[in-house]
Amino acid sequence: MAENAQTASQKQTADRSDAPQRGILLPLALTQFVASFAGSNMNVAINNITKDLNTTVHGVQTAITLFLLCMAALMIPGSKLTDIWGRKRCLIGGLAVYGTGAVIAALAPALAVLIVGYSVFEGVGSALMIPPIYILATMVFGDVQSRARAFGAISGAGGIGAATGPLIGGLITTTISWRVSFLLQAAIVAAIIVLTLRLTDPAAPDPTRRFDITGAVLCAVGMFFIVIGILQAGNNNVLLVVFLAVGAVFLLWFFLHVRATERAGREPLLSLGLFRSRVSNLGLVTQNVQWLLLMGSSFTITVFLQTVRHFSAIKTGVIFTASTIGVLVSSVAQQRLARKYQQRTLIIAGFVVAIAGIGLLLWFALANDTASVWWFVPGLLLFGLGVGGMLTPSVNIVQSAFPEQKQGEISGLSRSVSNLGSSMGTAIAGTILVADLGSGPRSSYQIAMIALALLALVGLGAAIVLPLSSGPD
Repeated sequence: MAENAQTASQKQTADRSDAPQRGILLPLALTQFVASFAGSNMNVAINNITKDLNTTVHGVQTAITLFLLCMAALMIPGSKLTDIWGRKRCLIGGLAVYGTGAVIAALAPALAVLIVGYSVFEGVGSALMIPPIYILATMVFGDVQSRARAFGAISGAGGIGAATGPLIGGLITTTISWRVSFLLQAAIVAAIIVLTLRLTDPAAPDPTRRFDITGAVLCAVGMFFIVIGILQAGNNNVLLVVFLAVGAVFLLWFFLHVRATERAGREPLLSLGLFRSRVSNLGLVTQNVQWLLLMGSSFTITVFLQTVRHFSAIKTGVIFTASTIGVLVSSVAQQRLARKYQQRTLIIAGFVVAIAGIGLLLWFALANDTASVWWFVPGLLLFGLGVGGMLTPSVNIVQSAFPEQKQGEISGLSRSVSNLGSSMGTAIAGTILVADLGSGPRSSYQIAMIALALLALVGLGAAIVLPLSSGPD
């Protein structure tokens, strides 16, 4: 009897301790979902937006890239503000800015206004609301397996948001209007804010901490010019070289500024000590390539289906359901997989499966203008399984490489690297398509997918050299 009572008491205690974790996980996962959804649902609405706003495919691609770039450029400053303003306040503030941008984009009469609402407001809002997601998850979930469950839910929500963006966006665009997709985002954001109001910040903010404004400007400007330079490839090679050179100069200036700030005993925007962890550095490479692969492939295939195969937005979205299922299945399995396999092993397997999926798409779907839509299913399913299977372990490796007091900085760096990968994936794929490097209607799309597959090999190489200890304790 006493033993049974003790067991029941322990179970009740565990349930009480799990309750805050369950409560905090839902708004965090939903926030990541809506941010990732915003980056991919635009792809299936490209034709509708170009007609409605009297613009071009390249104009819409620029808006998508600027949204992702804005997140990447401001993610590190945004993460630093979480320590100064508090994680909960930054999360709610970011959601409010994001929701405002969604409403502006929904009412946009021209491309310029769409860029203000979507690229700028939603980009800035994302830079404020995304770092707290991973900081809070790391602080609340203390061990590798519970973090795997949390990051699995969050990264899975992000992957599902990116994968379901074409389906949901296609359905809404075809049946109502692309503008309703932005109103849907605003509604979800409002619901998240209500859920977030009940959360408790596990650590008090420190408004006395220094914010490195100079470092924030140098970092943001450097990353901006790098991606804008990539967009010029195939259009203006002189501007390509100039923008890349300017970006490199600003990033070098940022590095020298941070080093001088640390030597002077002041707190920089980003500590150079974060780059002394080999495990974290390799994990960041895999994160960058994963999101480059996901967003670049999504952009390439959706544009191919709409411009070459002349599929409607909803039909394009339905085809992408296979990828969504793959991401969902592998994300749900993360906690169980984390108990059995090294994090490194899961990342390697994810890259291999994703590359195999691209191979199937190239061999069967993109090689024949008249191929049945069913030929897209196996390739997209494998691709989704691979990407979904490696998102979580990469985040877990990077976040777990540092103590709690460094979580703000590493979270911002991690998300910035991931979102830079997203913007570069869209920029690289879009540049190849706009440059029309191939000799036929399909060849440019094939070249874009081959380029993405080759970049995936870089991520695979980084995963292979990860230390074997980067796994479950």
